[in-house]
Amino acid sequence: MKKFLSFLAFIITCAIMAGLVYLFPNFFEHQLHKIQGMYYVHKGDKAYRKMKLQKAIDYYNRGLQLYPEHYSAWCNLGNLYVVFEDYYSAVDAYEQAIEHNPKFVKARMNYGIVSAEKLGDFDGAIQQYNAILNTKRHLLSIPFIYNNRRSTKINKGRAYYNMGIAYKQKSLYLNDDDWGLRHKYLTDALDAYKKAVKILKKDYDARYNLALTYHLLGDYHNAGLTYCKAIQLSPMSYEAHYNLAVLLRHLKYYKESLDEMEKATSLITDSEGATNRQRYIFDVMNDVTREYIAEKGQQYFVEALSKEQLLNRNLTYVDGRLVSADELDKTMMKNLKTCGSKKIFLEDIDEDYVEAQDRGRVFLPPVE
Repeated sequence: MKKFLSFLAFIITCAIMAGLVYLFPNFFEHQLHKIQGMYYVHKGDKAYRKMKLQKAIDYYNRGLQLYPEHYSAWCNLGNLYVVFEDYYSAVDAYEQAIEHNPKFVKARMNYGIVSAEKLGDFDGAIQQYNAILNTKRHLLSIPFIYNNRRSTKINKGRAYYNMGIAYKQKSLYLNDDDWGLRHKYLTDALDAYKKAVKILKKDYDARYNLALTYHLLGDYHNAGLTYCKAIQLSPMSYEAHYNLAVLLRHLKYYKESLDEMEKATSLITDSEGATNRQRYIFDVMNDVTREYIAEKGQQYFVEALSKEQLLNRNLTYVDGRLVSADELDKTMMKNLKTCGSKKIFLEDIDEDYVEAQDRGRVFLPPVE
């Protein structure tokens, strides 16, 4: 009797399932495709981890044909297209990810970066960053296990930072006679960078780009102070040293400019010898040296020659004093981190001698 009842229950269950499949064929077909799609996405993830990139692309495409709602697979597919420099396909993939999950911050961030830096679509990038900033996310906190408050805050900081980059790039594409519009875009970039550094307090790139934007806008006081802050955060990064040197040269502080230029030169020296970037900085440094000699007279040349002779005896100058080669490594980091010209920018700078056409000049690092 029990066997008969069990068999009857099985028949009834099968009949119900068959009836549901008959009444809702699209639903069950979708579930089947979803299972098959997730299988191929899993194989794509596995190939991606093993750096078998073309296989990963093929698996993701097969999986997404069956299960197009898998937004993280769309994002991974977009990242793979970026590797192969197929930027239009990457943007299309990110759009699909966002369509299926409008709160997917990673896809929006990647969409914005590729749009601005590879396709020149600055407005499209800014639109994505604004969407990230306007997305309301639920803050989830499980004590000692999980807390998304910090990651949400960092994502906002990154969105502000990338927005600043997009506005700055947008300003640089304008003609020289479009100063009014350029000033507006640079001001927008400045506002974005200010918000970024409030969140990303120890981020060198955000601080450096804030300084550079002040520089481009002709606010030399804040530019100098912010370059010094960037140097404190990352003394081994040459860009802040270089641009601070250019700023000091523009303000006719030749000795301080030469000090920062020497630091920049030492930081980009590599084992293969002088790079194009290094040779460029050497040329600028020579120009600053000539200007300083012209201002200070022949005595500077004699002092410089004496230093060069001392170098041959395994001695060198650090912050105006002689140290041995053994002491050099210990003092080098301190020397790089010290912004000797900070005191200049703590005082009011007389900019009356700066001609109007010099305002907004681009002082970007040389590119190899």
